[in-house]
Amino acid sequence: MFKKCEYIISAVSKKQYPNISGLPEYVFLGRSNVGKSSLINALTGRRLLAHVSSKPGKTRTVNFYLIDGAFYLVDLPGYGYAATGIKKRLTYGGYIEEYLRESSNLKTAFLLVDTKVGPTEDDLMMYEYLVHYGIPTQVVTTKADKVGKTLLFRHMKAIKEKMGIGGEVLATSVKTLLGIEELRSHLTRELKHRS
Repeated sequence: MFKKCEYIISAVSKKQYPNISGLPEYVFLGRSNVGKSSLINALTGRRLLAHVSSKPGKTRTVNFYLIDGAFYLVDLPGYGYAATGIKKRLTYGGYIEEYLRESSNLKTAFLLVDTKVGPTEDDLMMYEYLVHYGIPTQVVTTKADKVGKTLLFRHMKAIKEKMGIGGEVLATSVKTLLGIEELRSHLTRELKHRS
């Protein structure tokens, strides 16, 4: 478990990115309401670190969290939620793209997909984008408790097939804590590998 988890800044441009010392950054991205903030809270064991809302599209900035003074978790705005309006969606898209293209400290993107819904067209486009730009990506499914244990394998298999993923996809649930320890271990392995 991580000892010190602190919110640092909500940035709206590269000039505001706080990580001038070059610590590794791990970004969480996915469609609106997929559970990015909830997963960050579960991962860090801090219920209120990242702001969670029942309304999609609430994360509207690039949020940086410093973990144990060793690395950053970055929470990006969700994509693909029509009710935010096309102009704002384009702005959020700008924040997302600017971070993914401009952050020299980004080590891995954790792309979140709803286990029950499966990958949307936006998810598939984002996955292609990450692969195209050579950004190491780990697909993580959220809300796995909503499909039940018996159907989980079937849903995971369908997600991997639809996205064309040969490697591992991590299933998680913040309610049952399924996969949270595995995700934490994955992150710890990443850090050791890069140090």
